[in-house]
Amino acid sequence: MDIIPLIIDRLSENFPNNVIAQAFFASMIGAILTFIGALPALLGTRLSERVVDLGMGFSAGAMIVISFTGLIIPAIEISDFSIVAFSFIMGVIIIVLTDEFLPHEHLIKGFEGSKILKKRLRVAWLIAFAMTIHNLPEGAAVGAAIVRDIESGVVLAIAIGLQNMPEGLAVALPFSTIKKNVKTGLLLALFSGIVEPLIAVLTASLVFVAIYALPYALALAAGAMIYVVSHEIIPESHRYGHERLATLGLIIGFLVMLWLDTTFT
Repeated sequence: MDIIPLIIDRLSENFPNNVIAQAFFASMIGAILTFIGALPALLGTRLSERVVDLGMGFSAGAMIVISFTGLIIPAIEISDFSIVAFSFIMGVIIIVLTDEFLPHEHLIKGFEGSKILKKRLRVAWLIAFAMTIHNLPEGAAVGAAIVRDIESGVVLAIAIGLQNMPEGLAVALPFSTIKKNVKTGLLLALFSGIVEPLIAVLTASLVFVAIYALPYALALAAGAMIYVVSHEIIPESHRYGHERLATLGLIIGFLVMLWLDTTFT
């Protein structure tokens, strides 16, 4: 790809001795592609309930692959099982507590709409939260890679960015289809992507400490995502009679993310 050496040259020329700036701009690739991936959610207000369940299934399949190939396996490779298991459980606990205390209603007026809508919006918020947590270790990985070697750091940033495109859609689509609020969905997708360059800068600044903490962050994100998939997304996508569509979406999401992971990393 000609774009890769071009990005490397621009970063090297403009920030020759500034790894923090290099880490920031390289990891912005992921943030931008996350937002681009969310743009099809603009059509969400015109999509049917069946498509919502198909999309939720897609989110589940993508999150399963991300959890294993992008989080758990790399964490094990750079640490050991006990660290991964502990951090995985902590990720589950974080989501359980988030689910317990996440506001589901307006404080004064109460929830506006049906109980079905209320349940689905809660799941949508959990998906957005889990994806944001997942992007934290990705940003750290890019920041650490840039410090070691700008070439490998840029390649990793592009690979993560390509994988982030369906993730952005997974965050934005539920809000545009369920709440009919495209703006909220796109802003959440943008926020989930923006955390990557912020963490990349922090990692580049504190690379030795951050590298030590990386396996904990990877496994924690995996635990959060697997819990959301099993406890929320799959049951919710099967609740209203569209089980086959939801399962088809899961298979498509699984294969798309697996292809992206094996092709670009």
